[in-house]
Amino acid sequence: MIPSLPLSIGLIGTSWWADAMYLPALARHPQARVTAVCGRSQERAADLARRWSIPHVFTDAEAMLDSGLFAAVIIASPNDTHHPFAMAALERGLHVLCEKPLALTYAQAMEMAAAADRQGVKTFVPFTYRYMPTARYLRALLDEGYIGRPYHLNMRYYTGFGRSGDRFNWRFDVSRSGSGALGDIGSHFIYLATWYFGPVAAVSCRLGRMVDRPPLDPAGSPYEVADDSALLTLEFASGAHGSIHASTLAYEDTNFGQTHHMEFHGSGGTLYHFIDWDQTQRVSGARVGEGAVKELAVPEHFWGGARRDTVHNTYKDVFREQDWMIRQFVSALARGEAVRPDFHDGAAVQRILEAAALSDRERRWVDIEEIQHP
Repeated sequence: MIPSLPLSIGLIGTSWWADAMYLPALARHPQARVTAVCGRSQERAADLARRWSIPHVFTDAEAMLDSGLFAAVIIASPNDTHHPFAMAALERGLHVLCEKPLALTYAQAMEMAAAADRQGVKTFVPFTYRYMPTARYLRALLDEGYIGRPYHLNMRYYTGFGRSGDRFNWRFDVSRSGSGALGDIGSHFIYLATWYFGPVAAVSCRLGRMVDRPPLDPAGSPYEVADDSALLTLEFASGAHGSIHASTLAYEDTNFGQTHHMEFHGSGGTLYHFIDWDQTQRVSGARVGEGAVKELAVPEHFWGGARRDTVHNTYKDVFREQDWMIRQFVSALARGEAVRPDFHDGAAVQRILEAAALSDRERRWVDIEEIQHP
């Protein structure tokens, strides 16, 4: 069913991410109208509503989902709420965008995908980095055979938000997050690896817990401390190999506090990608027989008019002005079309996360087919 326009949207979650990503993008979309927001803090939710002209404020997600105020909902709350909130929304026939990682387990993620199929609604999982111009250009180069037959990839996501263990952080509580660095930032690059090289057949993983963290949560209860670094080796269905290192412990002295590094090798050549989230967003490569590695200018249509003076300005323009991610989801709903990555794609990433966690626990390679759901 094509929703009436403008598309009414509810937002669950009042974090900085909702404030900096979703609300600015939706405010600029001519077919979108945010009609309700829900957060644990009445004060925070009311402040967000005031600043973004959202007419209805809730502190109870079920009450908001029962309100009938919107046709689609964004779930941007902590990971342990994704499954219950999404299932409740799907039962009410709502279209759902849910943050990654999609759930705490593969079984939960598949239950969410199956419920969406039954209800005939559209779903979306926002793996943010695929939409940056350089990332889309990389996909185009790989699709056109720039490196020939893919042999291996190496991807590194370095950030430092886990370097301090002075205060409790729910992202390092397994019961609330599912996993730490593995799911929080590793899921982004796992998705990209499959987007670039195809399905994963097997995984080996080691998880690190290198920083001492508080032994008790804010309620005074002990909890299982999640990983702050994850190192994965992948075997793709094609036979290609890959490695992903996701670390929350890296000191990266940039305005955004993180860097991304990617390398792709194949029978016909090599591609490199580097973003420092400050001044540099670069693709370079070399084809066999064409000389040394050189920078490859990203064609204009990948920029779409986005600023290039800083990476953050590119980021803002791509997500707030162009039809990518949340704006893409809204535009697709307005046309009655599906958009990907959907809940099935999110579940596929969840399956790899679960295989990686099992590999770490049992110190062995895990075939993806070992991870099943009821």
